[in-house]
Amino acid sequence: MDEQYKALFTPWKVGNVEIKNRIVQCSMGGTSLFGWLEPNHFDKEAAYFLLNRAQDGVGLILPGMQCVRDTMGIPGRKWLYQNDQMFKQLKPYVEEFHKTGAKLFIQLAAGFGRSMAINGWMTVLAKNDILNKLASPIVDVQYACASASETPNRWSEDVTSRAMTVDEIHEMVEAFGKTAKRLREAGVDGVEIHAVHEGYLLDQFTMENWNWRKDQYGGSFENRFRFPVEVVQAIKREAGADYPVSLRYSVVSKTKTWGKGAMPYETDFVEWGRDMAESEKAIKYLADAGYDMFNCDNGTYDAWYWAHPPQYMPDNCNLEYVEHIKKFTDKPCVCAGRMTPEKAAEEIAAGRLDAVAIARQNLVDHDWIHKILEGRQDEIKPCIRCHNGCFNFSKFKGTPNLQALDDSLHLARCALNPTTMQHDKYKIVPTKKPKKVAIIGGGVGGMESALVLKQRGHKPVIFEKGDKLGGLFLTASAMTFKENDKKLLEWYRAELKRQGIEVHLNTEVTDLGMMRGYDEIIVATGSVVRTMPLIPGFDKCVTFTDLLVNRVADDEKIKKIVFFGGGQSSCESAYDMLLNFGKEPIIVEYANDLVAAQATCLANTSFLRDAMEYHKVPTYLNSTITNIGDKTVTIKGKDGKITEVEYDMIVNGIGFVPAPLGGKDNKAKNVHRVGDCVAIGNLRTVIWRAWDVCMKI
Repeated sequence: MDEQYKALFTPWKVGNVEIKNRIVQCSMGGTSLFGWLEPNHFDKEAAYFLLNRAQDGVGLILPGMQCVRDTMGIPGRKWLYQNDQMFKQLKPYVEEFHKTGAKLFIQLAAGFGRSMAINGWMTVLAKNDILNKLASPIVDVQYACASASETPNRWSEDVTSRAMTVDEIHEMVEAFGKTAKRLREAGVDGVEIHAVHEGYLLDQFTMENWNWRKDQYGGSFENRFRFPVEVVQAIKREAGADYPVSLRYSVVSKTKTWGKGAMPYETDFVEWGRDMAESEKAIKYLADAGYDMFNCDNGTYDAWYWAHPPQYMPDNCNLEYVEHIKKFTDKPCVCAGRMTPEKAAEEIAAGRLDAVAIARQNLVDHDWIHKILEGRQDEIKPCIRCHNGCFNFSKFKGTPNLQALDDSLHLARCALNPTTMQHDKYKIVPTKKPKKVAIIGGGVGGMESALVLKQRGHKPVIFEKGDKLGGLFLTASAMTFKENDKKLLEWYRAELKRQGIEVHLNTEVTDLGMMRGYDEIIVATGSVVRTMPLIPGFDKCVTFTDLLVNRVADDEKIKKIVFFGGGQSSCESAYDMLLNFGKEPIIVEYANDLVAAQATCLANTSFLRDAMEYHKVPTYLNSTITNIGDKTVTIKGKDGKITEVEYDMIVNGIGFVPAPLGGKDNKAKNVHRVGDCVAIGNLRTVIWRAWDVCMKI
């Protein structure tokens, strides 16, 4: 092991529980041992995943958040502590878990409140008392959205949360204590309360601008923090004063108002949630109340990119805030949020941090800790912070949560590793009939196919028409802030070499007939840029490849860059151009919002929207370009208004279309297609389609 990582593998304590190393797996939605939005039960898939991560070297495991009562308010469902069968199954599991030497804390929560990710039909019920009452024997959406006060729902702004009653609060406090007692009896090492964090229900009580109550749970600092204080007191009373209780804690909210967050470099804003002055007071107050550890980051659902940082956020984005707040408590402090092992080890060794909380890297590469211990850290497959598999809740203006409820049950998957939380569906089964397989296209889909086939015992051969592997992902990863995307391409190329996979560069396959002699053929030719030749002057548009790879905008005379289309690629490129190259982007989008797509997580899209607003990027929504002249573009709004805008360069951001290889053999039984040549998607669809195909060959 490299000496720089040594501090990560030293023991520490939370209360009287010793933990073997400083690596904590954060809770992730979908990894609860007791189900997600389903009825409380012992979840075998999550149990398998968590046990494996303990076996792979994580010191402290925190399963996904579990509400002490079902989130959906369904009548007749038991409180968590009343589910005898579940606790009966939990006890032998914990005994097996402890054989790994890891410790297990269960994260408990009160609920979501105004952060409840309601979808279309839930919005209808939440806004209509009569309909909600009629539906209440099945689901009570108004209960699910209940908050400290009558505040707007984060996902559907025209839905107002009702205020919880005092009796409901008391009942829930009692449930925390009884649940913790049963967890201790089952052998669980401690609990973590998802409380003063991310704008969830308990956090909504603590913040002055979110809590307008006039009773003992509102008003003064002590009243606003009464709920989380009573929770830890109930746990200590029921489970024992020595039972460790961690607190998931957002140091500062980084929130400007409802639905608006602060940029990572923004300092001149008025904090709408918890500021540092109150946080300094709160962490001492909460420690005195009985909390034994603070598992920290920043943000709320309104500034979601702080708690779930996408690739646009800097590495270790929450670290300075956590290290500051550590000065105000003698309890251990853990930091989460794009933490790098190298930086975490450095800060732990210096005594400025007690442990590092890592979530998504445990989804991507299950062996990353082993690789560090064995000095193979260069072999770690990097997380690219895309949220396409782990937390793909999406939203744009005028919509609720766009994730269908059936799909929302499947969180904590991984775009880059389909085996995560799907170990029975996606697994390597050695073939009994090894085949020689031609793979046409060396993008991510082609490279992933080759690796899966090689592991199964086949002989894959890649044919790539360009001079390097990567395909369109070479363009997607070219932005300044996409260092992990670049590392992912490096990982693929290195892994192909380690596996001894044959690659032919500068070799274009124009007809499937050229692949005679191969048992199977995989077409992974990706997509091409969509065009709109009927628009006068459209041929003046440059592509993202021109802009980001060929650097055609580097000329200092080019300032104003119009992006024809306001999707994710345009907004990311515009952000890169203005932040790192001093350009002046202008965005024209046909929809009513930027990145108006179902497939991109709100943590990513809200950052891009907030960034465009903060930097005052001219944005024309509900608009299209009708003419592209030599120096001006003509923009027409849906209201018929015409605007002429000067420009120096225009970028085609209207999307891509599949580019499958044609020919008479294209539909043969031994020909398979993967990736964007099937349908335009994202990296998750590309990689998962590769597995779907390659597992059947």
